[in-house]
Amino acid sequence: MTRTQKTVFILVAVVALILGLTVNRVLSGKGPGDQAALIDAGIILLPQSRSLPDMKLVDQDGQSVALDSLKGKWTLLFFGYTFCPDICPTTLAQLRQIKRELPKEAVDQLRVVLVSVDPNRDTPQQLKTYLGYFDKQFQGMTAPVDAIQKLANAVSIPFIPADTTQPNYTVDHSGNLAVLGPDGMQRGFIRAPLNNQKLVAQLPRLMERK
Repeated sequence: MTRTQKTVFILVAVVALILGLTVNRVLSGKGPGDQAALIDAGIILLPQSRSLPDMKLVDQDGQSVALDSLKGKWTLLFFGYTFCPDICPTTLAQLRQIKRELPKEAVDQLRVVLVSVDPNRDTPQQLKTYLGYFDKQFQGMTAPVDAIQKLANAVSIPFIPADTTQPNYTVDHSGNLAVLGPDGMQRGFIRAPLNNQKLVAQLPRLMERK
């Protein structure tokens, strides 16, 4: 990574942190105890829902899918890649465990989607095979890197595209999750690192919201 890339990444991370703290203060000032419990679990709700870009990606079955299709359930959107050495396998393993401990009603309302930040290597088949190691219900999506950047920036979870000419390259990305409501709008974030116990307690409460 060049010095310029590092500077941009740090600046974006600082902006994201400021946004999170601002939302935290807003919710802490307005909400009752359930708001505080959500925040304690790392769930930060936006004061106003955000719409996603009108775009299409390719899923793990090689089918073209519109972002608009992410409706009807609560969606946890994670930006990662299958060759990731640490953040991705840890996060996906945690999400698998959280899902196992949630009540069935909550599981039925929940969708986990990995959006690849490494489309150079993450073919649909690669995504399907990789996600199958964790949970066959987890979904994968890929697209050209500029399209993925557009989506990542729209939900304020940026990443730095890798120099794919380098051998065994890695991609700098966040462990945060974007939370989408059943209406397909972004409702907020879940901050990394994930706290399994607190999320198991609070996700069903989150999903009671309209």
